[in-house]
Amino acid sequence: MYHDKLIRYFDRPGPQNTDKVIEIAKERARELGIKYIVVATSSGETALKVAEAFKDLDVQIIAVTLHAGYWKEYEAPDPKKVEKLKELGVRIVTCTHAFLGNIEEAVRKKFGGAPPAELIAHTLYIFSQGVKVAVEIVLMAADAGLIPTDEEVIAIAGTEKGADTALVIKPAYTNRFFDLEVREVIAMPRGKS
Repeated sequence: MYHDKLIRYFDRPGPQNTDKVIEIAKERARELGIKYIVVATSSGETALKVAEAFKDLDVQIIAVTLHAGYWKEYEAPDPKKVEKLKELGVRIVTCTHAFLGNIEEAVRKKFGGAPPAELIAHTLYIFSQGVKVAVEIVLMAADAGLIPTDEEVIAIAGTEKGADTALVIKPAYTNRFFDLEVREVIAMPRGKS
């Protein structure tokens, strides 16, 4: 048995793809009966767009932010957007990153070498930054206890700001990483910026 499925490939990565990613991720969530949507967000803007778009579906939105150690370098969640997300019932996760930005990064910076989690991250970057981030945020949401590991979720992520990637994933906890399954690519960029 097999399934034919359309995949949306964007010519370029970036935030200009956000609205289309959300639209087709919502369509796929409806088709598959998926109940959990995990979205990467820095300021909260992308998560707000997802929450607004999905509010007519019976789904739980989980917004995963950068950990606080990156807020000065990149961007902290906007308190007004966080408040709005909470009003919309969105669960927010801010925790140590599964691949990059954890204790292994500190060891690499001090002593050199390539820690295993960083090798996995850079292997996923071969596909796109959004693919790496999508897998990572699902691990983080599972570790936080906000998504089950026995049913599929949709992960929405991107390159820098916005979204350009959506995947159907069967989650796993970080300590069981190799149980995670990327089951479908809904959308991703063809090239890197």
